[in-house]
Amino acid sequence: MASNRTLSSPKRAKEDEERPDELIKYRSPLVSRYASAEMAFNFSERKKFSTWRKLWLWLAKAQQTLGLHITDEQLKEMETNLDNIDFELAAIEEKKRRHDVMAHVYTYAQCCPKAAPIIHLGATSCYVGDNTDLIVIRDAFNILLPKLARCIQRLSVFADEHKALPTLGYTHYQPAQLTTVGKRSTLWISDLCMDLRNFTRARDDLKFRGVKGTTGTQASFLALFEGNGDKVDMLDKLITQMAGFKESYLVTGQTYSRKVDIDVLAVLAGLGASVHKICTDIRLLANLKEVEEPFEKEQIGSSAMPYKRNPMRSERCCSLARHLMTLIMDPLQTLSVQWFERTLDDSANRRICLAEAFLTADILLSTLQNVSEGLVVYPKVIERHVMQELPFMASENIIMAMVKAGGNRQECHEQIRTLSQQAAAVVKQAGGDNDMVQRIKKTAYFSPIHAQLDKLLNPSTFTGRAQQQVSKFLSEEVRPTLKPFAHFLDEISQLDL
Repeated sequence: MASNRTLSSPKRAKEDEERPDELIKYRSPLVSRYASAEMAFNFSERKKFSTWRKLWLWLAKAQQTLGLHITDEQLKEMETNLDNIDFELAAIEEKKRRHDVMAHVYTYAQCCPKAAPIIHLGATSCYVGDNTDLIVIRDAFNILLPKLARCIQRLSVFADEHKALPTLGYTHYQPAQLTTVGKRSTLWISDLCMDLRNFTRARDDLKFRGVKGTTGTQASFLALFEGNGDKVDMLDKLITQMAGFKESYLVTGQTYSRKVDIDVLAVLAGLGASVHKICTDIRLLANLKEVEEPFEKEQIGSSAMPYKRNPMRSERCCSLARHLMTLIMDPLQTLSVQWFERTLDDSANRRICLAEAFLTADILLSTLQNVSEGLVVYPKVIERHVMQELPFMASENIIMAMVKAGGNRQECHEQIRTLSQQAAAVVKQAGGDNDMVQRIKKTAYFSPIHAQLDKLLNPSTFTGRAQQQVSKFLSEEVRPTLKPFAHFLDEISQLDL
């Protein structure tokens, strides 16, 4: 009988015991494999619980300022122990009390015996929970914004460098009129500029929950200040300022409205859509061998096919972007089922979706920056593709030139129609190159314009105002958009930012 490999053996048990903890339990790849250290820390237990302690300290300071009997010694004790967190004790207490906030109130009190009586005075759990979430969300946006600006700047340099390089444009992924490599990339940049504005707006629209009490009425604080509503308002204002916010929400239930989370995740999902479109375009261009993402000297494209150069970074972006876009459904559903002043069915969901959304966005921007800094363009391949289609696109120009030389438009149209179908048959049926130009050169009917053909078929004359559009877009839209982030752009930009 075959042995059951899921059963533990003494040898395996010993190996597992000696193995680092992170290797014997599930770890989110968002943190273990991809995300930056700064974003991972922003959603860490250390950041969360040290922020809880700051909020308790700010509450006590504000209460002292407004006349409650809280001593400087108590405040000093609390301030000294902001980062002195006994996580093991907190875990034991939470298991016993089944309440994470009260477990940390108790843990904080253990190292602040003098301040213990006034920690969390008048507050409910959402005072630390929701206010910490808002601080973390604000800080997460502050991490993402420079990274997004950097991606825009890198792609802008690419657009400027290739603004005049003609390339085959596509509609419905079928050959259309020519554009330029730089003009195409401005379409990517334009979407990212919208994301930058949306991120900035969402961050700046955030307000603080402040001190609102169990159902948002501030009843407990009104009791503490013996019915003095002005002091309650000032308490809210003082703590809001200490947390670095300009305003607090004037009305809340026990929690701040979960519609705020919708606003936050909506702009992150929008970034996911932008990056997915950009990286899909790059993947398609890689298949055409016109543009490739960076590929290191020792990088392996396939374990079975050594010649392959798979666009793995762009594929990763598309994969993670899909995850990011789906996360918007969580806060939409959470808001819709928040009964009256609040229910607790939001908590577990928010622990996952808020962190994962920002971690995923962080990974997307880091990867996109890497891609945008190392895009490789192959002009000869692009030119070959252009010349496969350009003779067909030039038909109207050739007809106009013949008419100017004294020809009849209808006769010329029929000549072009016949030759273009013959050339198309060579391309589609024989797998050959488009030989329409050669056919025109061999046809006596077109002899009056034979000397003009090279000029008529110059790709740069088919790109319209693409080059000028790139320059104008970079100058009038991108430069002003990036100005506030100039000190984050650590490389000299060709846009003179």
